[in-house]
Amino acid sequence: MKTLKKFCVYPAIDLRAGKVVRLKQGNPEEQSTYGNDPCWWAERWLSEGAEWLHIINLDGAFGEDSFLNIKALHSLLRVGLKVEYGGGIRAKESINTIFDMGAHRVFLGTAAIMNQDLVIWAITTFGSERIAGDIAAKDNKVSIKGWQEATSFNVEEAGKLFRSLGLERCVFTNVEHDGLANGIDLSSAEKLQNISGLSIVASGGVRCVEDVTHAQQAGLAGVIIGRALYEGNISLAECIKATTKTISVNSPFDNQTT
Repeated sequence: MKTLKKFCVYPAIDLRAGKVVRLKQGNPEEQSTYGNDPCWWAERWLSEGAEWLHIINLDGAFGEDSFLNIKALHSLLRVGLKVEYGGGIRAKESINTIFDMGAHRVFLGTAAIMNQDLVIWAITTFGSERIAGDIAAKDNKVSIKGWQEATSFNVEEAGKLFRSLGLERCVFTNVEHDGLANGIDLSSAEKLQNISGLSIVASGGVRCVEDVTHAQQAGLAGVIIGRALYEGNISLAECIKATTKTISVNSPFDNQTT
């Protein structure tokens, strides 16, 4: 018997004007709101066994005023979960501020594409465990600035670039799946991990426990779940339980006798 390598299920809290929301395919006009008390949700995810929170500052990603989201982050950091945070973090001062507040990890998307010196500085300063990349793609082209602007990079090129900068972990989202509960783009996530050497956390489209366990069996580092949790279509506790089971792994010696 053998336990699979460390795999994490991240409940997502997307913040817009201090409220918990989800967007469809990153479209700010396609927003569902799940209340104005992010801590209530964080405490629920803690009670269901979460270890981490994946928090996105959508206002920051869209280049808007982040005051209410930063205020919410202050409260969320007191819940007792490890926090990884991203969205609009494009300068040294922003990274320092988020870590000074108590976050455990920062993930960089737009900045990792547009300001590679910032990534190198961040990894040198804080270590590769605390800095992650973030790749979101439409039609295999990387999107930045809240997924509103396309770049010339394809997913594989971005992954190789991120790894060359010293990143070890990266969130991958197929924007066409995000917020639609139509399943993870597992094949693209697995391909990105194999080509780049990054540890990939898949995001977007989780609809059932099997999506989560398939990601684990594919060797990914984790999954991020949003809308499916907030609409009650999936249980975080069940996902965590399913991915922490000890499973049997076939070995060439299993059938040998002595």
